[in-house]
Amino acid sequence: MYLNKEQEAMLNGEYGSIVSKMMRLLVRLGDIYKAEKMIPVASVQVAGVSYKSIGDAGLEFLQDIAKEAKVKVLTFLNPAGMDLENWKEMGISEEFAKKQLAIIEAFKKMGIVISATCTPYLAGNLPRYKQHIAWSESSAVSFANSVIGARTNREGGPSALAAAITGYTPYYGLHLDENRQPHYIVKVNVDLNNSTDFAAMGYYIGKEIKNKIPYFVGIKEASIDDLKALGAAMAASGAVALYHVENITPDAEYVAKEGIEKIEFGEKELKETYEKLNSGEEEDIIIFGCPHASLNEIIKIAKLVEGKKMKKQFWICTSRAVKEIAKKMGLEEKIREAGGKIIADTCMVVSPIENLFSTTAVNSAKAAHYLPGFCKQKVVFKKMEDLLR
Repeated sequence: MYLNKEQEAMLNGEYGSIVSKMMRLLVRLGDIYKAEKMIPVASVQVAGVSYKSIGDAGLEFLQDIAKEAKVKVLTFLNPAGMDLENWKEMGISEEFAKKQLAIIEAFKKMGIVISATCTPYLAGNLPRYKQHIAWSESSAVSFANSVIGARTNREGGPSALAAAITGYTPYYGLHLDENRQPHYIVKVNVDLNNSTDFAAMGYYIGKEIKNKIPYFVGIKEASIDDLKALGAAMAASGAVALYHVENITPDAEYVAKEGIEKIEFGEKELKETYEKLNSGEEEDIIIFGCPHASLNEIIKIAKLVEGKKMKKQFWICTSRAVKEIAKKMGLEEKIREAGGKIIADTCMVVSPIENLFSTTAVNSAKAAHYLPGFCKQKVVFKKMEDLLR
């Protein structure tokens, strides 16, 4: 793999031992995937933020890096294991909170934006079309590649951090246009009426095609929230990092669609997926926001619950940036009056909710996929309106 003079200097230790280790990691990654060179990245999103996910070993690793290294490009963080300001209100233990805040402090020392969100594109990190980035959270990778048309592979936590510290990533995979061609045509034969329908379809298709690229036909309309839910579900049940939707996503008209396998998705598959994702009956709590809720979703929830009192507690997980706007608009007050909470910086999957609840209701197929294993939860999977009703 070709390295320029700056990259060689990084590898040889002229920028310090940590930068050298980070460049060595990227060179090895590039060698594995036969990358011809490194390319600069415009932004990075780092995963491996929750103490629940990385533990003491991860904390020590980050603290060692923070002693010496700073990031070179705009770098955002994935969700933490708790609301960084209101963790006591969530029921998080002091021991967990202390370790989580130490992780955040290490990232802060590196110059990383403490965004703590899986939707960086809704919180100030919005790449442009065809821009090369190095993002790691699966739903964010899918959204960046598919809806924005940026270029990123699905980075691991260490490789994303290495890209942030060096400013480079190996040129392979989805950074190359020839690797962004679809492998399957998905013919949609059913009306998808809300984001949960899109999520259910995404879950089904991800299971079917694993890590391949689908091209959807037959979708008449899709909001940003619909596309967010679709990509998140496919990334969870399969490992889909890019999809195309005819007449909707930016690269759809430029890819080849002839001579590839077809899959059909209709009413039967939609119904079966809803049934499959339900493993519980009586929820302890309803949680929205996996991926993190947009402002539009919070507005919708606030309208549905305004003037009512919920029998069950409910949370909305979102970024700190979106929560602050919701607060200024009076949405948080309406949601609190109905018995709900807007939780920032974390989500149901990476927080220790197994210590708090046993059955969680969600409208997210990604959450329904991960909660039984990661959080020992039984799941009630329904549309937002049905859960609130």
